[in-house]
Amino acid sequence: MPGRYVFPGGRVDPVDRLMPVARPLDAHAQVHLMRRLQRPSAAKAQAFALAAVRETFEETGLLLGVRSEETVVVPNGPWAAFAEAKILPDLGALHFIGRAITPPGRPRRFDARFFTADATAIAHRIEGVTGPDAELTELVWMSLAEAKQLDMPAVTGVMMEELDARIADGFGHDLPVPFYSMPRGQFRRELI
Repeated sequence: MPGRYVFPGGRVDPVDRLMPVARPLDAHAQVHLMRRLQRPSAAKAQAFALAAVRETFEETGLLLGVRSEETVVVPNGPWAAFAEAKILPDLGALHFIGRAITPPGRPRRFDARFFTADATAIAHRIEGVTGPDAELTELVWMSLAEAKQLDMPAVTGVMMEELDARIADGFGHDLPVPFYSMPRGQFRRELI
């Protein structure tokens, strides 16, 4: 989405299921991720979270996790940067804040899960990942109030509002998670 402010994103890769973690998903987040899924499983929920961690790294250079003194054996591909930095993803630090399915009739449709983490979850940063020739041209830090004023897709703004509400409610993993969809042309926000 050229010229728009967006969250890092992508899809689950098969290797995401093979990545070891320092700490698993919070049990509440896992339950929320498995709701309204065909063939729900803890492995699928963990793969969603690991994909978010990997995509964040690929698009920003930020490695979310904790340092490990042990040698980290990881799948080939982008996860190699985690092994080189001796970092394991800490899925317990991730918060599942929402799910949204693009309305029918759009040229590209997504069934997206949105995660957030406190900045303390950043264990390492690899420079040079963002820039004029990269997927994201810049990585900026700002307050939530400032971020809400940026030019962003509607769903990004909605998830910023959901994040703001979660923070106001204590930012707990046990808070309900909204699921936005438009079945049969009717907008729906349900809590899962």
